[in-house]
Amino acid sequence: MKERLARLGQALKLPDVRKRIIFVMVMFAIYVACAHVPLPGIDKEQMERLFRGSFGGGLGGLLDAFAGGSLRRFSILAMGIMPYINASIIFQLLVMAIPSLEQLQREGEWGQRKIRQWTKYLTVGLAALQGFGMTGMFRQAEAFIGSNSVMMFDVVMMVAGTMFLMYLGDLITEKGIGQGVSLIIFVGIMTRLPTDLAQTITLWLGGEIGIGNILFLLAIFGATIYGIVKVQQAQRKIRVQYAKRVRGTRVYGGQSSFLPLRVNQAGVIPIIFAIAVAMFPRTIAIYLQSDTVVGTITRLGIGEDSVRNAISTLVEFTNPGSSYFASLLYFVLVIIFTYFYTAVTFNPEEIAENLQKNGGAIPGIRPGEQTRNYLDKILYRITLVGALFLGTVAVMQYYVGDITGVTTFTLVGGTSLLIVVGVALDTMQQIEAQLLMRHYRGFLSA
Repeated sequence: MKERLARLGQALKLPDVRKRIIFVMVMFAIYVACAHVPLPGIDKEQMERLFRGSFGGGLGGLLDAFAGGSLRRFSILAMGIMPYINASIIFQLLVMAIPSLEQLQREGEWGQRKIRQWTKYLTVGLAALQGFGMTGMFRQAEAFIGSNSVMMFDVVMMVAGTMFLMYLGDLITEKGIGQGVSLIIFVGIMTRLPTDLAQTITLWLGGEIGIGNILFLLAIFGATIYGIVKVQQAQRKIRVQYAKRVRGTRVYGGQSSFLPLRVNQAGVIPIIFAIAVAMFPRTIAIYLQSDTVVGTITRLGIGEDSVRNAISTLVEFTNPGSSYFASLLYFVLVIIFTYFYTAVTFNPEEIAENLQKNGGAIPGIRPGEQTRNYLDKILYRITLVGALFLGTVAVMQYYVGDITGVTTFTLVGGTSLLIVVGVALDTMQQIEAQLLMRHYRGFLSA
């Protein structure tokens, strides 16, 4: 630890690196300040009841975590950066599916800039749809009490807030250290940490939990971080031998290198896909709890108590953590989407073709189709490990509180911790690269 702190001190002594780090800190401060600018038309007490209930334990809680609590506060950053992430994922899938977009992406910086521009246009549309959907749902739950004009104003401001976060992300990427959008999600999640700690300490001082509960929670927290680091960094290195080629009087090639295949190729994207699909039945069930729907069903001759009890049972049954079926469905969906997204983003056929063009071959494997099949087989096996790990981390957030008795510390398990650790690793590697450029030893050096 002392050595790592010394390396951080070396980084801060470099004027340009220090300037980049300070710039990132200033952007974080601006983000936190904007996250506390409220929008009109909301009933704060009803909003708190809504988030303490079933909505906060599902997709609403996940969106609120990514937005740094802004959704719960209903601030101008209530939607966070998620519309941009969704638009980026959509275009990433479209590039794989539409040949013209794939060709555009291969045209270099101009094509990629064009796709980024279209992604931002799509972000505006998705943000507007999500804004209207959220405010409409809050109105249905009697948490939004403003008029239609106030609702329109709030949606416009939330869309503007999302675009402002996109701008901050671009600034951080350009003038700071790390990937801007990822760091914005990171700081949004971490802003909830002081509140979680304060609530946990309050429970401990009040005698509701003991020191044993806290130590057990810390043990799970540390073990989860260790596992995430190991899986995120894990690679299967496939040896590649390049043939010698003579050009004029020079000989090229003849050396060997490694083709790294990551155990977790898909990152956190499968969990985001899976939670959206898994929570869809529960979102419908929550909507059915409204007085309008219950009144419509009771007109068919069914008793109101029976209807409400049936809907409440359905809500619990579709909630991961309350229902083993819903948890298992969520776990399986994470595995399925991990394989799907890995297949979309990793193309063994293209890699085999590039190896063959450059005179590279895997020892003992013929170039071309056999190389592609070999890469497919290896990727299938290591992806299974990554998928099982992602599924385990995803469902942990619903059971750690019950196991440890501490329900106020939301960072343990789930998507939030996976993102925090992944972004921290990526940022450390970029700082290390800055140090190595100046002949210093980095954070991750042996």
